[in-house]
Amino acid sequence: MDIFKKCAEYTAVKEAVEQGYYPYFIALNENEGTEVMYQGHRLLMCGSNNYLGLTTHPSVKQAAIDAVNRYGTSCTGSRFLNGTLELHERLESELADWVGKPAALVFSTGMQTNLGVISALIDRADVLVLDKLDHASIVDGARLSWGETKRFRHSDIADLERVLSAIPDGKGRLVVVDGLFSMEGDIAPLPEIIPLCKKYAARLMVDDAHAMGVLGGGRGSAAHFGLTDGVDLIMSTFSKSFASLGGFIAGDAEVISYIKHHARALIFSASIPAPSAAAALAALEVMRAEPERAQRVNAIAGRVRDELRRLGFDIGNSQTPIVPILIGDDMRTIYTWKALFEAGLFVNPVLSPAVPEGSQLLRTSYMATHTDAQIDRALELFEKIGRQMGII
Repeated sequence: MDIFKKCAEYTAVKEAVEQGYYPYFIALNENEGTEVMYQGHRLLMCGSNNYLGLTTHPSVKQAAIDAVNRYGTSCTGSRFLNGTLELHERLESELADWVGKPAALVFSTGMQTNLGVISALIDRADVLVLDKLDHASIVDGARLSWGETKRFRHSDIADLERVLSAIPDGKGRLVVVDGLFSMEGDIAPLPEIIPLCKKYAARLMVDDAHAMGVLGGGRGSAAHFGLTDGVDLIMSTFSKSFASLGGFIAGDAEVISYIKHHARALIFSASIPAPSAAAALAALEVMRAEPERAQRVNAIAGRVRDELRRLGFDIGNSQTPIVPILIGDDMRTIYTWKALFEAGLFVNPVLSPAVPEGSQLLRTSYMATHTDAQIDRALELFEKIGRQMGII
């Protein structure tokens, strides 16, 4: 059997392109934050993770430019060898302080953070417990570990207790949940999860990739609930609110040191270049100086959720700037995405198996820099296309 046979038989993309319904890898000509250009057409962006709008912030851009001039474009080595700069360590110190933990460690991407942390901590005698809707990077980290993986129904506390109570004594336990679920827009019930972790001697890691900058005054989901001390490890990425590329894990110093010397995704990857580190640090400084950005994005999201519900859209249990429009069918989701795209609105279609069958959706998300007029326009288009497609 030729291993490339499967490639020749994979015709779904070709067929979608030929029919004009391929929604991925859209090459934008320009990206101005709230608006983008595609083949000469301007679209309103309601499908980005740029929650605080910092990718175009003057101080964030200038920090990256200054770092290129000082350090060049690459560190050309891993953090373990020649790829650590004082800039990385300063960023780690500031991040640890921001999330309220003693130490932090910066990885090259958010994906690598979860791969490295989970595979470093989970040994053969350990059990990893995941929410069924956890991000793919957490699932892949579980696959790379040597331990056993168990899953519980999404945010179902009774099911989590069922799983934890069945783990034999003597097994190490790590529960990992998204703080803010990236497709559904709901928040993990940390006030209920933390006591269970304590009851069953499990450690808790929270992936705050989408919550950082948005919840808890920008400090994430644990801060949102006032429960930072109850979460053992806080993870996030720089590719959302931090307007950069990279990721980090924060926790107790001895745990971070262990991860630093055992995480293969860190040891065998080149470090993030100085411009990315400098941009993330500058973004953090803006978060500190301008807390109104987090307030603004949540206010916008609250208005959008209220209006979409009023119009009759099913947006699930969203509580955040991630607002899904549930449709429940692959092709109907694609047709609706295409109609919105042609009308000038950029959103993201999410199909099975990325979400469970019957839960196909349009993922919409919002930025602090969206104007009221832009939100008015988005809501007008949602209503128009929603009625046209028979969704409302």
